[in-house]
Amino acid sequence: MKKAIKSLAIVALVAFTTFSFTKAVEKKDIKTDKSKLVWKGYKVTGSHEGTIAIKSGSLSFDNDKLVGGEFVIDMTTISSTDLEGEYKGKLDKHLKSDDFFGVENHSTSTLVFSKVTASGKNSYSVTGNLTIKGKTNPITFTVSIYGNKATANLKVDRTKYDVRYGSTSFFDGLKDKAIYDEFDLVADLEF
Repeated sequence: MKKAIKSLAIVALVAFTTFSFTKAVEKKDIKTDKSKLVWKGYKVTGSHEGTIAIKSGSLSFDNDKLVGGEFVIDMTTISSTDLEGEYKGKLDKHLKSDDFFGVENHSTSTLVFSKVTASGKNSYSVTGNLTIKGKTNPITFTVSIYGNKATANLKVDRTKYDVRYGSTSFFDGLKDKAIYDEFDLVADLEF
């Protein structure tokens, strides 16, 4: 009996010591007012760019190593920054329409990290599930962390999310009206 109690005490001491030095995963909320999400879309005759607001988001760390993240993007805020006046209004309205992101029925998009692998001192290769217009697809991209800031660059194939307007993958004869299938997202985050 004394041997069993002694063994139990040793196990408890080892467990207590181990848990004392193990940090739990720490979830850090994104400061949405200090973070920025920029988009850039390309067409045969040039490009357009703008911003979209981050509604909420967080990054998860284990011993200061990135291990997860999740974001909600407010699609109703999609806006061009390279145009002014009437042309800006027309493009912004068109981007919110069903031709593009259908924000009336799909007011948010989400990104949930599913796998994070360190690829350098402050760099991570991330695979996540991106949902736009109710369609979810895996996407892989790079995240860099410096102190309480992070940057990420994503290349998104819009046709995977039923955003087909002006796509030569679905429409013939577009010529100089064609819009390329991939667009860029650049996130500058503070947490």
